[in-house]
Amino acid sequence: MKIAAVTATAAFVLGSFAPANGYAITGDVVNCRSGPGTSYSVKTTYKKGQNVSVSCQTAGTSVNGNSIWDKTADGCYVSDYYVSTGSSGYVTTKCSTGGSTGGGSSSYCPNINSAGIDMVAQFEGFVASPSPDPIGLPTVGYGHLCKQKNCAEVKYKFPLTTTTAKQLLNDDLPVYTKCLAGYLNSKPKLNDNQWAALTSWVFNVGCGNAKTSTLVKRLNNGESPNTVAAQELPKWRMAGGKVMQGLVNRRAAEVKLFKTASSKQAYPKCS
Repeated sequence: MKIAAVTATAAFVLGSFAPANGYAITGDVVNCRSGPGTSYSVKTTYKKGQNVSVSCQTAGTSVNGNSIWDKTADGCYVSDYYVSTGSSGYVTTKCSTGGSTGGGSSSYCPNINSAGIDMVAQFEGFVASPSPDPIGLPTVGYGHLCKQKNCAEVKYKFPLTTTTAKQLLNDDLPVYTKCLAGYLNSKPKLNDNQWAALTSWVFNVGCGNAKTSTLVKRLNNGESPNTVAAQELPKWRMAGGKVMQGLVNRRAAEVKLFKTASSKQAYPKCS
């Protein structure tokens, strides 16, 4: 039976009976991330059978039907699906902040324009069936990072066509525009080309890296968006400790799109 929620008092009582040595990890190698979701950066990893202490729990990206994420003593979040708490519900108190940050707008464009979609598709490359990307991560379509074995979470039939791959990309992108809108305050005023270029960048580097970036900090300080993009985006050109020409090219394309004038606003309000 799935327990949807418990009261704060009940959670405290349950938490007080947590195993002295913590809860066991059930996955072979489980990532502990900077936030409660699969798009956040990995801070550390746990091996199967390793015990972790859970300080609080919060809602996040659903993993195999479980949307609870556990904050460990390492200060990072691991999907509760991979932690043997003995329950599919909350077993301790909820994290006070939910692992998220407040944004400057709730009226931003959740999707990006066709120029941005075409650019992301171009640089991600088309993969019809799940396959490792250049750094070994299982992907499919246009850069969809698999969350389950054989990308079982994808609702489209394999092998994908370019049409269904674009549909999958459109399904994925609102996760990254939501991240971006959550990290920016109300100072940046971005048109649809600028918004698309930044979303391409976040899609590539991940929400966690974008959140702590100098690029976001400078935009939130009120600096010129064109200047910030031209100076900061090209810095994100490395993968696996090496400069990747593909990333150099992608950043250049993002800067070019960012600087392309448009009268259509995308952030903080979508017009």
